[in-house]
Amino acid sequence: MARRRKGLPVHGWLIFDKPKGMTSTQAVTRVRHLYGAQKAGHAGTLDPLATGVLPVAFGEATKTVPFAVDGDKQYRFSVRFGEATDTDDSDGTVIATSDRRPSRAEIEAALPSFVGEISQVPPRYSALKVGGARAYDLAREDQDFELAPRPALIESLELTDMPDPDHCVIEARCGKGTYVRALARDLGEALSCFAHVAELRRTRVGPFGEEAAISLAKLEELGHSAAGRDALLGALKPVQTALDDIPALAISGQDAARLKRGQPVLLRGRDAPILKGPVYATSRGSLVAVGEVSQGELRPTRVFNLPG
Repeated sequence: MARRRKGLPVHGWLIFDKPKGMTSTQAVTRVRHLYGAQKAGHAGTLDPLATGVLPVAFGEATKTVPFAVDGDKQYRFSVRFGEATDTDDSDGTVIATSDRRPSRAEIEAALPSFVGEISQVPPRYSALKVGGARAYDLAREDQDFELAPRPALIESLELTDMPDPDHCVIEARCGKGTYVRALARDLGEALSCFAHVAELRRTRVGPFGEEAAISLAKLEELGHSAAGRDALLGALKPVQTALDDIPALAISGQDAARLKRGQPVLLRGRDAPILKGPVYATSRGSLVAVGEVSQGELRPTRVFNLPG
């Protein structure tokens, strides 16, 4: 007999404003406990140093995590010049120093070389695997290893503030797999002064922005309010929020039943939409499936089991 999963069936997305000092896994565990949810996951890891948007998927929303992870991300981060650290951020140990400090003009002149499709060597303290082991575990054991450069897409970099000679604030828009810590480190090398990330805040992941993000304190306040669980559920975004970048298709109840059985449906008739590629299908406003349209046929790749 299959064991029942503990917790309640909760479905949707929470735009969580992760506090500093908490890992992404710890954040999901805390939020899942507040909701008493059976299943939860997150879209895009944030380092303990970082704050900001950590989209948390509950229940059926976990099936849409890849769509959120693949979306553009935006960051606001502070760079500390004159020091390199072993982690490429302020949580690490200083391993090199320089008395040189770049001017605003020098920083602005250097930034364009990091925009576009670039190559990055990931930080040694990262979750990448090297011979089956995590890089950060090897780094903590002071083992000698090399990480190969990886492609990264950086769409824009803007210097927004320079509060003192030691620091500057940059806003970045980038694609999946970009390491902001590596960006700060490499900027310091380009400016011949060493650098690391002093503070980091993620302001957007795909359709999820910080303007709608909810702090842990606010969630706890909602949970303890008179409305309690209803207030917490009201803070969730629909499962299909992560699918904003792909077309939506309304289908009949009969076709919905076919998709839920894993069977394809034909898009017939004069008014049938002309579509190709990924779409998501809804019936009576409820998400049914994500699939691919080819030659007038929709084939499901992910099927959802939502109430209603």
